[in-house]
Amino acid sequence: MILFNDLKKQYSYLKDEIDTVIKKVLESGQFILGEKVKKFEQEFGNYLGAKYCVGVGNGLEALQIALIALGIKEGDEVITTAHSAVATALAIKAVGATPIFVDIDEYYHLDPDKTEKKITLKTKAILPVHLYGQAVDIEKIKKIAKKHRLYLIEDAAQAHGAEYNGQKVGTFGDLGCFSFYPTKNLGAFGDGGAIVTDSKDLYEKCKMIRNYGQKNRYEHEVYGLNSRLDEIQAAILSVEIKYLDKFNQKRNEQAKLYFKLLKGVKEIKLPKTRENANHVYYLFVIEAERRNELMNFLRKNNIPTLVHYPIPIHKQRCFSEFNNLKLLVLENKVNKILSLPIHPFLKNKDIIYISQKIIEFYEE
Repeated sequence: MILFNDLKKQYSYLKDEIDTVIKKVLESGQFILGEKVKKFEQEFGNYLGAKYCVGVGNGLEALQIALIALGIKEGDEVITTAHSAVATALAIKAVGATPIFVDIDEYYHLDPDKTEKKITLKTKAILPVHLYGQAVDIEKIKKIAKKHRLYLIEDAAQAHGAEYNGQKVGTFGDLGCFSFYPTKNLGAFGDGGAIVTDSKDLYEKCKMIRNYGQKNRYEHEVYGLNSRLDEIQAAILSVEIKYLDKFNQKRNEQAKLYFKLLKGVKEIKLPKTRENANHVYYLFVIEAERRNELMNFLRKNNIPTLVHYPIPIHKQRCFSEFNNLKLLVLENKVNKILSLPIHPFLKNKDIIYISQKIIEFYEE
């Protein structure tokens, strides 16, 4: 049976190590902001090449805390993409700011060439998303941010280990935000997130904000949230981070097999990879003619597929004030994009079968 994700197999593969660390946490009696969280924060920061890391409750709150730490508030504007999980824009709305949506480029990312035109006197930050496991054109966006003295916040929730010019994403901006949702390349067994930075000041602010805004117990210096990565999830992530590069390499090998098998199918467009980027294939996204018919055909052949994301954020009901906005490139692509199964425990024979069925559909 082919699964879109196989978290049971992943647990089975890591079971002895995972069970051991969970048991140690339970026996310790310390479940919030203890040594396991500190240990993982150090490990994840070191892995990325960032000086500081703050574990938080989830990816949305990582973004929200980052925005609060930078002083972004009501009346401010934050330039971002409408092609992402809705959490990206929800975080902006949560601090009272206004998301300014920009169309995407051919890699499904915030288009730098269209970004600068959206800057106004109210613009305070740019928030690009390293979508599907690949870096945005981050150097170009960073230059725009620097030119206009704007903050740069990276949403790297789907790009653990991805690189741009040999540098890990999440480390280019003022703050980098990650999610450890279970399906991510580095996933917890529940919710979790992290913020990374090279700024000690921002690090201290984020640490306070995640924990009720307190610097010392019962001394609340700033507005804060309850958003703490717990000890059990941190311990699990400390196990999983040791396998992240191995699992990312497996995803790359699977992507190469898809490319090899599907390159001759004229009705689909395979994902493009930036020349100077290392893609970690959180998702393998194609563009397919007769997409919905193909999905139904694959479903009948026991092949699960998904669409990430069928409704752009600016067309969502909860962002009704933007529903009349036209982002033509994105609105065209969402009718064609299709995510095929890819994960470290998918077998080559499964990819061959999936590819054969796609070829069969278009040959009918």
